[in-house]
Amino acid sequence: MKRRYFLGAMMAAITTGCSKLAETKPVAALLESSDDWHKAAHRLIGGRYSLAREFPPEDISPFFRGNGTIQPDSPKYLAHLANGFADWRLQVGGLVERPLSLSLAELHSLPQRTQITRHDCVEGWSAIGQWTGPQLGGILALAGLQDRARYVVFRCADRLGGDEYYESVDLIDAFHPQTIVAHSLNGHPLPVRNGAPLRMRIERQLGYKHAKYLTGIEAVESLDWIEGGNGGYWEDRGYHWYAGI
Repeated sequence: MKRRYFLGAMMAAITTGCSKLAETKPVAALLESSDDWHKAAHRLIGGRYSLAREFPPEDISPFFRGNGTIQPDSPKYLAHLANGFADWRLQVGGLVERPLSLSLAELHSLPQRTQITRHDCVEGWSAIGQWTGPQLGGILALAGLQDRARYVVFRCADRLGGDEYYESVDLIDAFHPQTIVAHSLNGHPLPVRNGAPLRMRIERQLGYKHAKYLTGIEAVESLDWIEGGNGGYWEDRGYHWYAGI
Protein backbone atom coordinates (compact mmCIF):
# COMPACT_ATOMS: atom_id res chain seq x y z
CA MET A 1 0.00 0.00 0.00
CA LYS A 2 2.78 2.46 0.91
CA ARG A 3 4.54 1.71 -2.35
CA ARG A 4 1.38 2.39 -4.35
CA TYR A 5 0.89 5.78 -2.68
CA PHE A 6 4.54 6.59 -3.28
CA LEU A 7 4.12 5.85 -6.97
CA GLY A 8 1.03 8.05 -7.09
CA ALA A 9 2.84 10.94 -5.45
CA MET A 10 5.82 10.49 -7.75
CA MET A 11 3.66 10.53 -10.88
CA ALA A 12 1.76 13.59 -9.69
CA ALA A 13 5.04 15.41 -9.09
CA ILE A 14 6.27 14.57 -12.56
CA THR A 15 3.12 15.79 -14.28
CA THR A 16 2.56 18.96 -12.24
CA GLY A 17 5.82 20.39 -10.96
CA CYS A 18 8.39 18.68 -13.18
CA SER A 19 6.90 18.68 -16.68
CA LYS A 20 9.20 21.42 -17.95
CA LEU A 21 12.24 19.83 -16.31
CA ALA A 22 11.38 16.49 -17.91
CA GLU A 23 11.57 18.14 -21.34
CA THR A 24 15.30 18.88 -20.96
CA LYS A 25 17.58 16.35 -22.63
CA PRO A 26 19.59 15.21 -19.56
CA VAL A 27 16.48 14.69 -17.40
CA ALA A 28 14.54 13.07 -20.22
CA ALA A 29 17.40 10.61 -20.71
CA LEU A 30 17.47 9.89 -16.98
CA LEU A 31 13.72 9.24 -16.89
CA GLU A 32 13.99 6.94 -19.90
CA SER A 33 16.82 4.96 -18.34
CA SER A 34 14.91 4.61 -15.04
CA ASP A 35 11.88 3.40 -17.00
CA ASP A 36 14.03 0.73 -18.69
CA TRP A 37 15.52 -0.28 -15.31
CA HIS A 38 12.04 -0.58 -13.77
CA LYS A 39 10.83 -2.78 -16.60
CA ALA A 40 13.92 -5.01 -16.50
CA ALA A 41 13.85 -5.36 -12.71
CA HIS A 42 10.11 -6.06 -12.62
CA ARG A 43 10.38 -8.82 -15.20
CA LEU A 44 13.56 -10.27 -13.70
CA ILE A 45 12.04 -10.54 -10.23
CA GLY A 46 8.53 -11.56 -11.23
CA GLY A 47 9.19 -13.38 -14.47
CA ARG A 48 8.05 -12.38 -17.93
CA TYR A 49 4.76 -14.25 -17.64
CA SER A 50 4.09 -14.29 -13.92
CA LEU A 51 0.42 -13.72 -13.16
CA ALA A 52 -1.13 -10.86 -11.29
CA ARG A 53 -3.01 -12.06 -8.21
CA GLU A 54 -6.54 -13.28 -8.88
CA PHE A 55 -9.20 -13.05 -6.17
CA PRO A 56 -12.29 -15.07 -5.14
CA PRO A 57 -15.74 -13.70 -6.03
CA GLU A 58 -16.43 -12.58 -2.46
CA ASP A 59 -13.63 -10.02 -2.75
CA ILE A 60 -15.23 -8.15 -5.67
CA SER A 61 -15.71 -4.48 -4.81
CA PRO A 62 -19.34 -3.39 -4.40
CA PHE A 63 -18.72 -0.42 -6.72
CA PHE A 64 -16.07 0.04 -9.39
CA ARG A 65 -15.60 3.76 -9.90
CA GLY A 66 -14.91 5.43 -13.21
CA ASN A 67 -11.86 7.60 -13.64
CA GLY A 68 -10.61 10.07 -16.23
CA THR A 69 -13.21 10.11 -18.99
CA ILE A 70 -16.46 8.63 -17.75
CA GLN A 71 -18.38 9.19 -21.02
CA PRO A 72 -16.91 10.36 -24.33
CA ASP A 73 -18.98 13.25 -25.67
CA SER A 74 -18.29 12.96 -29.40
CA PRO A 75 -21.39 12.66 -31.63
CA LYS A 76 -20.02 9.39 -33.03
CA TYR A 77 -19.64 7.77 -29.62
CA LEU A 78 -23.03 9.03 -28.44
CA ALA A 79 -24.65 7.55 -31.55
CA HIS A 80 -23.03 4.19 -30.81
CA LEU A 81 -24.22 4.43 -27.21
CA ALA A 82 -27.77 5.18 -28.33
CA ASN A 83 -27.96 1.98 -30.42
CA GLY A 84 -26.34 -0.21 -27.80
CA PHE A 85 -23.01 -0.41 -29.66
CA ALA A 86 -24.61 -2.67 -32.27
CA ASP A 87 -22.34 -1.23 -34.99
CA TRP A 88 -19.16 -0.90 -32.93
CA ARG A 89 -16.14 -2.52 -34.52
CA LEU A 90 -12.61 -3.07 -33.30
CA GLN A 91 -10.03 -2.43 -36.01
CA VAL A 92 -6.81 -4.45 -35.90
CA GLY A 93 -4.11 -3.23 -38.26
CA GLY A 94 -0.61 -1.90 -38.70
CA LEU A 95 2.12 -4.51 -39.11
CA VAL A 96 -0.20 -7.50 -39.50
CA GLU A 97 -0.74 -9.96 -42.32
CA ARG A 98 -4.54 -9.97 -42.06
CA PRO A 99 -6.15 -6.69 -40.91
CA LEU A 100 -9.32 -7.35 -38.92
CA SER A 101 -12.55 -5.48 -38.28
CA LEU A 102 -14.29 -7.28 -35.42
CA SER A 103 -17.84 -6.74 -34.22
CA LEU A 104 -18.76 -7.22 -30.57
CA ALA A 105 -20.49 -10.47 -31.55
CA GLU A 106 -17.30 -11.72 -33.20
CA LEU A 107 -15.26 -10.79 -30.13
CA HIS A 108 -17.74 -12.69 -27.95
CA SER A 109 -17.37 -15.73 -30.23
CA LEU A 110 -13.63 -15.99 -29.57
CA PRO A 111 -12.25 -18.04 -26.65
CA GLN A 112 -12.90 -16.04 -23.48
CA ARG A 113 -10.93 -15.53 -20.29
CA THR A 114 -12.52 -14.41 -17.00
CA GLN A 115 -10.31 -13.09 -14.20
CA ILE A 116 -10.92 -11.31 -10.89
CA THR A 117 -8.12 -8.81 -10.37
CA ARG A 118 -7.32 -5.59 -8.56
CA HIS A 119 -7.16 -2.31 -10.44
CA ASP A 120 -4.52 0.00 -8.95
CA CYS A 121 -4.82 3.65 -9.93
CA VAL A 122 -1.83 5.99 -9.88
CA GLU A 123 -3.99 8.34 -7.78
CA GLY A 124 -3.87 5.84 -4.91
CA TRP A 125 -7.23 4.03 -5.03
CA SER A 126 -7.91 0.39 -5.86
CA ALA A 127 -10.89 -1.80 -6.70
CA ILE A 128 -11.39 -5.48 -7.46
CA GLY A 129 -13.48 -6.53 -10.42
CA GLN A 130 -14.26 -9.55 -12.56
CA TRP A 131 -13.32 -9.01 -16.20
CA THR A 132 -14.21 -11.13 -19.23
CA GLY A 133 -12.98 -10.96 -22.81
CA PRO A 134 -10.72 -12.58 -25.39
CA GLN A 135 -6.98 -12.58 -24.87
CA LEU A 136 -5.16 -9.95 -26.88
CA GLY A 137 -2.61 -12.56 -27.90
CA GLY A 138 -5.34 -14.61 -29.58
CA ILE A 139 -6.54 -11.60 -31.56
CA LEU A 140 -2.99 -10.80 -32.67
CA ALA A 141 -2.51 -14.43 -33.69
CA LEU A 142 -5.60 -14.19 -35.89
CA ALA A 143 -4.23 -11.05 -37.51
CA GLY A 144 -0.73 -12.49 -37.90
CA LEU A 145 2.01 -10.16 -36.69
CA GLN A 146 4.72 -9.23 -39.14
CA ASP A 147 8.33 -9.79 -38.10
CA ARG A 148 8.97 -6.05 -37.69
CA ALA A 149 6.22 -5.61 -35.08
CA ARG A 150 7.58 -4.71 -31.63
CA TYR A 151 4.72 -2.85 -29.92
CA VAL A 152 0.94 -2.75 -29.85
CA VAL A 153 -0.83 0.62 -29.75
CA PHE A 154 -4.39 1.00 -28.43
CA ARG A 155 -6.61 3.65 -30.01
CA CYS A 156 -9.56 5.02 -28.05
CA ALA A 157 -12.77 6.99 -28.58
CA ASP A 158 -12.23 9.39 -25.67
CA ARG A 159 -10.32 12.66 -25.65
CA LEU A 160 -8.62 14.48 -22.79
CA GLY A 161 -7.65 18.12 -23.17
CA GLY A 162 -8.53 17.92 -26.85
CA ASP A 163 -6.16 15.02 -27.59
CA GLU A 164 -7.13 11.43 -28.33
CA TYR A 165 -6.32 8.93 -25.59
CA TYR A 166 -3.97 6.15 -26.61
CA GLU A 167 -1.73 3.61 -24.94
CA SER A 168 0.76 0.90 -25.85
CA VAL A 169 2.58 -2.20 -24.61
CA ASP A 170 5.39 -4.35 -25.92
CA LEU A 171 4.83 -7.86 -27.18
CA ILE A 172 5.66 -9.44 -23.83
CA ASP A 173 2.68 -7.74 -22.19
CA ALA A 174 0.55 -8.08 -25.35
CA PHE A 175 0.85 -11.87 -25.19
CA HIS A 176 0.62 -12.14 -21.41
CA PRO A 177 -2.25 -14.55 -20.58
CA GLN A 178 -4.03 -11.93 -18.43
CA THR A 179 -3.96 -9.23 -21.11
CA ILE A 180 -7.51 -9.23 -22.44
CA VAL A 181 -9.88 -7.04 -24.42
CA ALA A 182 -12.62 -6.84 -21.80
CA HIS A 183 -16.27 -6.46 -22.75
CA SER A 184 -17.76 -7.41 -19.37
CA LEU A 185 -17.35 -6.33 -15.76
CA ASN A 186 -18.77 -8.48 -12.96
CA GLY A 187 -20.80 -10.57 -15.40
CA HIS A 188 -22.46 -7.62 -17.19
CA PRO A 189 -21.56 -5.52 -20.24
CA LEU A 190 -19.06 -2.82 -19.35
CA PRO A 191 -20.69 0.30 -17.90
CA VAL A 192 -19.97 3.46 -19.84
CA ARG A 193 -17.98 4.91 -16.93
CA ASN A 194 -15.67 1.87 -17.08
CA GLY A 195 -15.01 2.01 -20.83
CA ALA A 196 -17.98 0.54 -22.74
CA PRO A 197 -18.05 -1.29 -24.97
CA LEU A 198 -14.39 -2.44 -24.84
CA ARG A 199 -11.34 -1.74 -22.71
CA MET A 200 -7.92 -3.22 -22.20
CA ARG A 201 -6.87 -5.07 -19.07
CA ILE A 202 -3.08 -5.04 -18.63
CA GLU A 203 -3.15 -6.65 -15.22
CA ARG A 204 0.48 -6.25 -14.20
CA GLN A 205 0.51 -2.50 -14.80
CA LEU A 206 -1.13 0.58 -13.26
CA GLY A 207 -4.58 1.71 -14.32
CA TYR A 208 -3.63 4.34 -16.89
CA LYS A 209 -2.32 1.56 -19.13
CA HIS A 210 -5.80 -0.05 -19.28
CA ALA A 211 -7.13 1.94 -22.23
CA LYS A 212 -10.93 2.42 -22.30
CA TYR A 213 -13.42 2.96 -25.16
CA LEU A 214 -11.20 0.84 -27.39
CA THR A 215 -11.58 1.38 -31.15
CA GLY A 216 -8.34 0.09 -32.61
CA ILE A 217 -5.27 -2.09 -32.09
CA GLU A 218 -2.21 -1.24 -34.17
CA ALA A 219 1.01 -3.25 -34.39
CA VAL A 220 4.04 -1.01 -34.89
CA GLU A 221 7.83 -1.25 -35.01
CA SER A 222 8.49 1.94 -33.01
CA LEU A 223 6.57 4.35 -30.80
CA ASP A 224 8.76 7.31 -31.72
CA TRP A 225 6.48 8.78 -34.37
CA ILE A 226 3.11 8.14 -32.73
CA GLU A 227 1.47 11.18 -31.14
CA GLY A 228 4.02 12.60 -28.65
CA GLY A 229 6.42 9.70 -29.19
CA ASN A 230 6.35 8.33 -25.64
CA GLY A 231 3.83 5.51 -26.04
CA GLY A 232 0.72 6.91 -24.37
CA TYR A 233 -1.38 9.95 -23.54
CA TRP A 234 -0.06 10.26 -19.99
CA GLU A 235 3.43 9.22 -20.96
CA ASP A 236 3.52 12.20 -23.33
CA ARG A 237 2.89 14.29 -20.20
CA GLY A 238 5.61 12.77 -18.03
CA TYR A 239 4.37 9.39 -16.77
CA HIS A 240 6.56 6.31 -17.11
CA TRP A 241 5.77 4.15 -20.13
CA TYR A 242 6.27 0.95 -18.15
CA ALA A 243 3.98 1.04 -15.11
CA GLY A 244 4.54 -2.43 -13.67
CA ILE A 245 3.21 -3.30 -10.22
